Amino acid sequence: MNTFELLGHPVRLRVVHAMRGGRTLTTSQLCARIPDVSKATVYRHVDLLAAGGILEVADEQRVRGAVERRYRLRQDRASIDPDTIESASLDDHRRAFATATATLLAEFNAYLDRDHADPAADLVGYRQHAVWLSRDELLEMISELRSAIAPRLANPSTPDRAQYLLSPILFPTEEPSAAPETGCF
Repeated sequence: MNTFELLGHPVRLRVVHAMRGGRTLTTSQLCARIPDVSKATVYRHVDLLAAGGILEVADEQRVRGAVERRYRLRQDRASIDPDTIESASLDDHRRAFATATATLLAEFNAYLDRDHADPAADLVGYRQHAVWLSRDELLEMISELRSAIAPRLANPSTPDRAQYLLSPILFPTEEPSAAPETGCF
């Protein structure tokens, strides 16, 4: 399975999200972080991610006669490269978007199911904005977003930090018009 296929499942994508920030976690710890998914399913997807090189074994120890593995995310393998994105078919993009949307919905529902969920206090946001942009303005905005987000992607998991899921979604809803509309004649 290639990286596109490995990351193309909501549970595997949720495992990748849970592992970000330099964490090393056991599969049991991952199950606790994704409580709405069965343990067997989490174990199966961790095995696939490990076999595909997205997760690696950080260490192993014997616990009550069994070997417990702690995994870490291979950052260099946990994203889709630009060439793969460019060569993806429209159906590939459709499936990837459906996976991202399903993952986002599952993560949000898991958040709301927590005992002390407080969207207002946690500054939860899910606004959508329709903006008009030229190609140059679009590229400038993407660059500005990357400049704001990229440095924070390297933040390690620490006791004073909460993990947030940030999902920028951007696509054109209309074709640009060749000339301004002048009304009826």
